[in-house]
Amino acid sequence: MYISQQIAANAVNQVLSGRNLTLALPAALAVFPSATPQQRGAAQDLSYGTLRFYGEIDAYLTQLLEKPLTDDRIHTLLLVAVYQLLHDKADAFTVVNQAVHAVSELKRPAPKSWAKGLVNAILRNFLRQKDQLAQTLNASEVALYSYPQWWINKLKTQYPDHWESMLQMGNQHPPMTLRVNTQKISMADYMLLLARQDIEATHIGGQAVTLTRPQPVEKIPGFTDGVVSVQDYGAQLAAYLLDLAPNLAVLDACCAPGGKTGHILELADVALTSLDSDEARLQRVQSNLDRLELKANLVVGDASSASWWNGESFDRILADVPCTASGIVRRHVDIKWLRREADIASFAAQQAKILPSLWQMLAKGGKLLYVTCSVFNEENQAQVDKFLQNNTDATQLPFELPVNHPQISIAQLNGQLIPSTAHDGFFYALLQKN
Repeated sequence: MYISQQIAANAVNQVLSGRNLTLALPAALAVFPSATPQQRGAAQDLSYGTLRFYGEIDAYLTQLLEKPLTDDRIHTLLLVAVYQLLHDKADAFTVVNQAVHAVSELKRPAPKSWAKGLVNAILRNFLRQKDQLAQTLNASEVALYSYPQWWINKLKTQYPDHWESMLQMGNQHPPMTLRVNTQKISMADYMLLLARQDIEATHIGGQAVTLTRPQPVEKIPGFTDGVVSVQDYGAQLAAYLLDLAPNLAVLDACCAPGGKTGHILELADVALTSLDSDEARLQRVQSNLDRLELKANLVVGDASSASWWNGESFDRILADVPCTASGIVRRHVDIKWLRREADIASFAAQQAKILPSLWQMLAKGGKLLYVTCSVFNEENQAQVDKFLQNNTDATQLPFELPVNHPQISIAQLNGQLIPSTAHDGFFYALLQKN
């Protein structure tokens, strides 16, 4: 297990230095090419867990250290080990011994001889003093909730009735939810297929099925054949809210990785154009479409510019704009520590360019669905309000969801989905051109 600790510490160190975890973890794994699948899986769990509770873990470690460590590698190894002692089911004696072994294996440059003794002493002090140390954590909201203080303050202001539950939900493991293609199989038949393979699942509404225990995609019945896709329940609302009908011209802007693209085509026979600025990400969209046996016109282009547009209007536009991703933090735990408060204004400025650019491409009477996976108001209703003030031909429409979505309350906060056990945090605003 000490190899898993080393890999996780490497990944965490990269994230705390500003690198995205989706890049940091593969880079850390590459250092140990002989690691077993079990060690690699454990390393991923330790990386995510340490970052999920970094605020709490760092508060404990700060109390245990007389002064900051000069070697970041030792510091992050201690973070990983303290996470294990707090939240993992591993034996405490084993965790400490593995951490001591892990620090002794560090190279380039090798740590001083005192490092093994220091790691051993700190972790054993933690085990002896844990209850006493825990009493001081209540004085720090960063330690208590494991979020930056600015994030906590913003949610307190914008969601006075929900902020604490939102923070707590963001520290939970996300559900694994599937989207069943009912063009290929009925919900009843797919649930029966899962039951026959002893996979426990619940139909939570619409085409959404949540697995009791996550599965590798290759083991999910029907995945490789395009019968099902992995997609959060909240994200599955987009295709419904677009109010699709056969033969409509539809634009899916900022479409990668293509989950909503596939869902649109599963629901209606439309002429779909899928736009993204990243050609490599569009290749992933094409791979998803190939698996689903569906077709769309894929275009490389910037949604904030009309340089790619041929002048033909669209009846429906899905504007799934770039955002802070603050509503999906339980899936991307590094976001909490990589984002800065100033990033909100930066994303809002980008969104303010995309909306009017796409609006000119919308046919009269057409509908544009504005979507973010954020919970910050500046990116959501505040952004829509500014757009409505500047565009008198736009009207924000109320939502009407089918009755088979019992766990969704989109009207609760004017289009804002609060993260829950059923879905992540999304914002939706449906605009019609007068």
